Amino acid sequence: MFKKNLKIAVIGGGSSYTPELIEGFIKRYNELPVKDLYLVDIEEGKEKLEIVGGLAKRMVEKAGVGINIHLTLDRREAIKDADFVVTQFRVGGMDARIRDEKIPLKYDVIGQETTGPGGFAKAQRTIPVILDICKDVEELAPNAWLINFTNPSGVITETILKYTNVKAIGLCNVPIGMVYGVAKMLEVDPKRVYIDFAGLNHLVWGTHIYLDGEDITEKLIDSFAGGKSLSMKNIPELPWDPDFIKSLGMYPCPYHRYYYLTDKMLEKQKEEAATVGTRGEVVKKLEQELFELYKDPNLNIKPPQLEKRGGAYYSDAACSLICSIYNDKKDIHVVNVRNNGTIADLPDDVVIETNAIIDRNGAHPINIGHVPAKIRGLMQAVKAYEELTIEAGVKGDYYTALQALTIHPLIPSATVAKKILDDILEQNKEYLPQYK
Repeated sequence: MFKKNLKIAVIGGGSSYTPELIEGFIKRYNELPVKDLYLVDIEEGKEKLEIVGGLAKRMVEKAGVGINIHLTLDRREAIKDADFVVTQFRVGGMDARIRDEKIPLKYDVIGQETTGPGGFAKAQRTIPVILDICKDVEELAPNAWLINFTNPSGVITETILKYTNVKAIGLCNVPIGMVYGVAKMLEVDPKRVYIDFAGLNHLVWGTHIYLDGEDITEKLIDSFAGGKSLSMKNIPELPWDPDFIKSLGMYPCPYHRYYYLTDKMLEKQKEEAATVGTRGEVVKKLEQELFELYKDPNLNIKPPQLEKRGGAYYSDAACSLICSIYNDKKDIHVVNVRNNGTIADLPDDVVIETNAIIDRNGAHPINIGHVPAKIRGLMQAVKAYEELTIEAGVKGDYYTALQALTIHPLIPSATVAKKILDDILEQNKEYLPQYK
């Protein structure tokens, strides 16, 4: 049972996303009594932590809720006796992300921060850190729930569940964004829309779409085929081929463009890199503008400009999940959770992204069974890549890493995989202690 006054630790508290989280906790204060909210960061993030922390305190004061905001560089102090630990950090900061995007582009391969070689690099940097955080959680807050928002979310959540004893659920704002996208298209309240999701993090399909309980999948597919396109701030909104969408018969997530429209997406990325910069370079400037806004002593709400950052609906996803666990709600969320037979075509111990019933004991995925052949192959290939990526990240094994990249659908050959891997290892040396 949870205590009445909750302690929540946010690892990566200096993130530009934090005001979203604060807004979410304020909105739910009556049913989620957070007493102490620890925002923790590392020395390099101290200035950002202080700026975001100042805004967080002003937001809480304006709302008149009894949440004590603590700013600290002491992770162990933040984690000790916490009820929930939220992870939302980026190892190496925005500069590492920009490198992740640029290395693959050198070899005519998609450069994206969570998908393909960019996601691989991010995972290799993040795995040693998340395992270290989990050691602290096991020692100082063994009953805490860890809610992971750190990307690549599915890979990091699977690492936690395979290699630690921490209770963890992974989260991503893509599914909730897909629900809101459909609601906007239909001009209805998002609460009236329900989607059956099956797949992996950033590789999830909406297999059925419902409005007020009525299956409207076919009608929606016709709309997508007719040119209506739903994407996210951080992914170019290239139109889907109508025949392709009709043949798929499902709602692809925005990240599917990297797999289904690879040639066009690569062309678009190269064009952007040569003109406005990679997405990471654009976001770096956007973040600088956000932090300038956050410094304003008169600002005491989440600024609307934050939605341009690509993390829209974060507070709804994270705070709503925490609220459901705390209140034993038994409602349905889309989460990253251990498969345990949910998708019959994948191993039991891997992490999938799907609808799950949430209660005080965690996430209970709703059974899917076998998936259609048209999505099964891609799902299995990307999952095998993820399994090898995790093993390489934990053990620091070059050969496993090479196999991971070689089998990824976006990498054309073992030759290219090796060149990319060598570049990643060279340019991330300081963040890869596992590779001796």
